[in-house]
Amino acid sequence: MKKTKSLLLSTPYLVWMVAFTLIPLGVVAYYALTDPATGAFSLGNLKSLGMYLPVLWKSIAYSLVSAMICLLLGYPVAYYIAHRSPVAQKFLYMLVMLPMCMSFLLRTLAWVGLLQDTGIINTLLTGLGLPRLTLIRTPAAVVLGMVYNYLPYMILPLYATILKIDKRLIEAAEDLGCTPAQTFGKVVLPLSMPGILSGMTMVFVPAVSTFYISQKLGGTDTVLIGDVIERQFKQGNNPNLGAALSLVLMVLVFVCTGIMNRFGGDEAEGGVVV
Repeated sequence: MKKTKSLLLSTPYLVWMVAFTLIPLGVVAYYALTDPATGAFSLGNLKSLGMYLPVLWKSIAYSLVSAMICLLLGYPVAYYIAHRSPVAQKFLYMLVMLPMCMSFLLRTLAWVGLLQDTGIINTLLTGLGLPRLTLIRTPAAVVLGMVYNYLPYMILPLYATILKIDKRLIEAAEDLGCTPAQTFGKVVLPLSMPGILSGMTMVFVPAVSTFYISQKLGGTDTVLIGDVIERQFKQGNNPNLGAALSLVLMVLVFVCTGIMNRFGGDEAEGGVVV
């Protein structure tokens, strides 16, 4: 009886997973492994991926750099929030979440208005008699867009992890003569690793597949794998190759989430499990 009730309660979730996860994944795999002309099984699409490996490595590099910058910026913020009063924590948590309530497209376009050659920053520079700077259509602009859009994904798991650290362990380290730096390095930082790994994964996964940020803030030398996939479906008229690229990217995402679930701890430790 109990099993039947549990199955009934989980049915909507199972239907949702099949309809919106398993079937779309199956469609992607089908197109990736079939010949576009005959529809027969073929590995030709996967063999064509070699020419896009430089773009894939570039996307991974940009995403890793963005994740590291998010970690350097997000850890102090998460640490600060976790050590405020409960009322202050709720307010600061809301401030972190607030940008995520705005459209992703609008947030990216706002940076276009700031960084473009006739944008706000260059207008201020010329008003002060200083030369204009090339701020947009650069790798730095793409990384900046990634960091801005995905920074909350780093702060939130870090905050949850740091908040759950037993303060008695910190007090014990201090009683044993550890300096603040030693306490942080030997107690706080190791106990924060589940949140760090979760945050790194949560930033890396959307960053490696992004295409809108690179299109609006990047140039011809900042084409990422997400841009290539979009072009195969929209301009290249080759959905099979686009599906093959998506399949490789999907495997990479699964590997990242698998590593996070394996080493990122569980909810009791403050990790985020996907």
